[in-house]
Amino acid sequence: MTGLLDRIPYRHDDTVAITSPLFHAWGFAQMVLAAALGCPISVTRTFDAAETLARIDADDATAVAVVPAILQRLLADDTFDDVDLSQLRIVASSGSALPVPIVEDWLERGGDNLYNLYGSTEVGQATLATPDELRADPATAGRVIGGSEVRILGADDREVATGETGRIFVGNGNQFDSYTGGGTKDVVDGLMSTGDVGYLRGDGLLFVTGRADDMIVSGGENVFPQEVEDLLLAHPDITDAAVGGVDDASLGQRLAAHVVVNDASALDADDVRRHVSTTLARHKTPRDVTFCAEIPRTATGKIRRAELV
Repeated sequence: MTGLLDRIPYRHDDTVAITSPLFHAWGFAQMVLAAALGCPISVTRTFDAAETLARIDADDATAVAVVPAILQRLLADDTFDDVDLSQLRIVASSGSALPVPIVEDWLERGGDNLYNLYGSTEVGQATLATPDELRADPATAGRVIGGSEVRILGADDREVATGETGRIFVGNGNQFDSYTGGGTKDVVDGLMSTGDVGYLRGDGLLFVTGRADDMIVSGGENVFPQEVEDLLLAHPDITDAAVGGVDDASLGQRLAAHVVVNDASALDADDVRRHVSTTLARHKTPRDVTFCAEIPRTATGKIRRAELV
């Protein structure tokens, strides 16, 4: 908790609106933190983007706790630009990967108040990105939080060179012991795997490139969905996207994209493929494109990839 307070400027006179689920570690931690500081807390039973924006305004909330999917829905709501959010000093996000286009959109329209915490229920808190760090590089997961240690390890469990991609391991006093059904995460020298891959830059900033188990091998090339999803979300007609791998007789796997577009869009599959191919390598361009009404997600906004057909 002290690591968060060191990086996020909470005050005793804040009013904290919690939009993320209270059964999840992030929402619960924000409630405990606000209560410990003596802050009024604003919560609702269910989430609605327009109602949440109106509540933040009516309650004069100065801090709001979100998960990335909620941030995305707030930005997409028709009332967003009509609501006065100037009193917001803190928009604290965690729970899943924060897409670069969402970071850029919020900083442009919501202000320089976005903080992004990287960690997990299993390993606890790892790094935190401040508004200045996100403004300089929207893809960063930030710097290591006080009381935590982060290392990037290779396949041989040895630390890789600065800037080299590997598995992310975290050490602190908040690690869990095991799952209720048994089993745990990989542990090396007291540090626990997050299940993600990424790299530490020379200036100490962490960059998460994707989930190790989400990696797609297409024609011998490794692809992490997050990079392609971020690019798709940057398209003005696309409101949500998910990328996965499907079996392919010649490539082993090929990329398949599921996209949600706005009501006025005339986007077709070829448009989607061209949008990706003009920026990324050919093996990262989805061969299959499916348009759908919504992307299946957990309560904290993580994509349910197994449900994508």
